[in-house]
Amino acid sequence: MINFEKHKNDVWEIKINRPEKANSLSLTMLDELLSIVEKAKGAKGAKGLILTGQGKTFSAGADLSEVESGLATSPIWEKLSKNLKELNCVTIAALNGTVAGGAFGMILACDIRICVPSSKFFYPVMKMGYLPQPSDPKRLIDLIGPARAKLLLIAGEKLDSSKAYEFGLVDEVVTLKNLISRAHELLGASLSARSDHVKGIKRLMI
Repeated sequence: MINFEKHKNDVWEIKINRPEKANSLSLTMLDELLSIVEKAKGAKGAKGLILTGQGKTFSAGADLSEVESGLATSPIWEKLSKNLKELNCVTIAALNGTVAGGAFGMILACDIRICVPSSKFFYPVMKMGYLPQPSDPKRLIDLIGPARAKLLLIAGEKLDSSKAYEFGLVDEVVTLKNLISRAHELLGASLSARSDHVKGIKRLMI
């Protein structure tokens, strides 16, 4: 349910592939995602990383069938986003559709976010009775400001792609046909740079 491809230019492409369940994430899937991201940090790791999904939804967040067993509050969500944030290569969330709940942690940890016009964004922690992942509010505030972050986390507002772009949650809205090719294009400058230079620029922007 997690597809993984290494391209010849050392771009790693990860795809959540469970469209029949809106790409909801089980503990097994999260473990697999974390394992890939941890390997991407190694000396022979990724020079660029693209995170995307299959179907009309990027991810609906936690698999509801595992919520009662504690998945929604598991520390693995925070560990995954932390490892993504600490990658020395450029990371791009190529959002093929809706992002909800716990899936926000992954996209907020990426350097660049692009999405298709049909994308929706909502983080219903107030309604569901859970706290957001520890790092998510700060990263969300850094992107869209405290007032707009409150619209998502406190008021439970759902953003469409136009509003997400206006707020600064996503950097571009592109067609589904061009989504992955645009993600690869955005990696071009960093792929031709020294790895320590990429790392240096990223560290200046934290």
